[in-house]
Amino acid sequence: MHDKENCRQLLDSLSAYIDGDLQQALCEKIDAHMADCENCRIVVDTLRKTVYLYQASTEMPEMPVGVKERLYERLDLSEFIDS
Repeated sequence: MHDKENCRQLLDSLSAYIDGDLQQALCEKIDAHMADCENCRIVVDTLRKTVYLYQASTEMPEMPVGVKERLYERLDLSEFIDS
């Protein structure tokens, strides 16, 4: 029987695992889990690819006029808008 709670616990550390900021013992535990859990392998592989694609994107698209202001106002961060 597959223990989904084990998956959740291991994947709580997923960001640090992908970034290489996790303790070796926990990395080994995640690696061992993924050897037997295809679902977790898919999640980790997808996140790795997403991070890679994001980091590989060097061009930042221009934000349309007024979008930043509307976003900051909506998030109640108006005080951080550049004057």
